[in-house]
Amino acid sequence: MGARKFRKIMAANRGEIAIRIFRACTELGISTVAIYSDEDKLSLHRYKADEAYLVGQGKSPIDAYLGYEEIISIAKKADVDAIHPGYGFLSENADFAEACERAGIAFIGPKAEMQRALGDKVSARKVAVAAGVPVVPGTEDPIETEEAALKFAKENGYPIIIKAAAGGGGRGMRVARNKKELLEGLVAARSEAKAAFGNAAVFLERYIENPKHIEVQVMGDQHGNLVHFYDRDCSIQRRHQKVVEFAPSLCLTRNQREELCTAALKIAGQVRYENAGTVEFLLDGDGNWFFIEMNPRIQVEHTVTEMITGRNLVQAQILVSEGKKLSDPEINISNQAAIDMRGYAIQCRITTEDPMNNFAPDFGTLTTYRSAAGFGVRLDAGNAFTGSKITPHYDSLLVKVTAWGLTFENAAHVMNRSLQEFRVRGVKTNIPFLENVVTHPVFLKGKCRS
Repeated sequence: MGARKFRKIMAANRGEIAIRIFRACTELGISTVAIYSDEDKLSLHRYKADEAYLVGQGKSPIDAYLGYEEIISIAKKADVDAIHPGYGFLSENADFAEACERAGIAFIGPKAEMQRALGDKVSARKVAVAAGVPVVPGTEDPIETEEAALKFAKENGYPIIIKAAAGGGGRGMRVARNKKELLEGLVAARSEAKAAFGNAAVFLERYIENPKHIEVQVMGDQHGNLVHFYDRDCSIQRRHQKVVEFAPSLCLTRNQREELCTAALKIAGQVRYENAGTVEFLLDGDGNWFFIEMNPRIQVEHTVTEMITGRNLVQAQILVSEGKKLSDPEINISNQAAIDMRGYAIQCRITTEDPMNNFAPDFGTLTTYRSAAGFGVRLDAGNAFTGSKITPHYDSLLVKVTAWGLTFENAAHVMNRSLQEFRVRGVKTNIPFLENVVTHPVFLKGKCRS
């Protein structure tokens, strides 16, 4: 497989991740193309690209970014070489990946067959078992009937977690502690999964109480080379959605870290994985760990991994998709030993939500926006600027702030200082909640659990 150079890349996404992709492309000398919905006509990502095109006229705000036939048609007219799906929306849609390839457009991510093997959580469990990696006890196939769900509950006991087979971000998940919650949760989880991912399939797992949620970042090229970028701790969650992440985890022993990273490579290697992916594990109170899922895409929290390894993961995604080897000078990863960790990084997701009103989303005009800055601070934002219109149509993420320090305590102090520097007026944010988290004694010891 010979390497080729992309001239123009489209981000089939919006907001923060689209801007992240455009920055990586610009640094590589690649032209950029944005798409935007009617509701996003004033969105900053539209103006960060070299070209921008309206999509999804007459569709709902979400559906506008899901119509991949129209997106590919625009990409062909704009003479695009490759499409980066970001995270969410079409990022785990194998049909989209195949449609890109049929159109002669490179898909910056794993091939469709890899997505089908790992993007679907039920299939991914089977891959893990085949690789000899322990999984949380659960159903081998999606649950089709209430009878099947009740049978699993009788055999395994409560609590049980209902999980969407596709997608991520905590959508399509419910915890059931009795029969009533199980039956109601099946209906709710299926409905939410269908709306979010276009796939209503759900499965069941034994629910592990208060686990540590650890994930391992991996990257594979088209030549069979595969590496990991160590671990992240994503245990601080609200409604099954990650809020604060840090790397590396403070709860792992050296042996546990080696075991998890090795297990992640085994799972990815089982399907000869290409491009960026994240292998996720749960660690219980007794130190036992289990594979739960693999996300075949870049993740929101990839910034903490970049900060401690000094590696640009989005650029690596692009270069790998061009056909370059991990060992080529542009990526410069000759082997696993070439990747090392330095210091600690913490990411907080600042959202337009009201902590005093059960974190209800808030929207309006940002009358004032002043962000943090200084040594050890990284910002990744979408529409975070004075005068920006925050709408109710999309995710409430305003800006991701990532802090780095030589020690975890130092990184936490940098994060706390950064949060205090923010001035956001016009909409409510979760900054007060985040300040409480990063100054809490339990957090400072890295002992927070899901």
